Amino acid sequence: MKAVVVNCTLKASPEPSNTEQLARVVTSALEERGVTVTWFRLADLAIDHGVETSLSDQDQWPTVHDAIVAADILVIATPTWVGRPASYAQQALERLDAMISETRDDGQPLALGKVAGVVVTGNEDGAHHVISEISGGLVDIGFTIPGQAWTYWNRGPGPGPQYRETEEGHDWSRETGRTMADRLVEVSRALATAGV
Repeated sequence: MKAVVVNCTLKASPEPSNTEQLARVVTSALEERGVTVTWFRLADLAIDHGVETSLSDQDQWPTVHDAIVAADILVIATPTWVGRPASYAQQALERLDAMISETRDDGQPLALGKVAGVVVTGNEDGAHHVISEISGGLVDIGFTIPGQAWTYWNRGPGPGPQYRETEEGHDWSRETGRTMADRLVEVSRALATAGV
């Protein structure tokens, strides 16, 4: 089983990413279950704007797209900015939109049979809203979203410490992240058994 994590932090490498740190809780749990994980940090890539799979010779989205097509599980990991998903998360959904009209060899949509989940971090509230926005877009594209296939960490309303600057709330986020990994693997296996 294969998973792809699309980290939508606004920070380019090597700057530390709070979102990546929480997403690694999920990927560690996936790897314990035998899942191979591939990571992409969109801030490190040249990604064109648009709603097609390939837009220019410099566009690096096709590499991300091909990895998602080859995977069983997709995790979108995003920080919260002004109560919304980060701009890279919106861009990822826009680029994934092309998969609605792309089909497998059997004529079924490319995303059919693939499961997805969401990881959110932020030192402000709004995580449930961000999870809903990302999940809704992924469902439109054709991904299956298992129940409780998300985890988040936020400090609450107003400014404050970032995820990696405090241990506050980490136990809950870790436990929820491990549950997320369980749900993603269980539903992916069920879909594969059903021949979807």
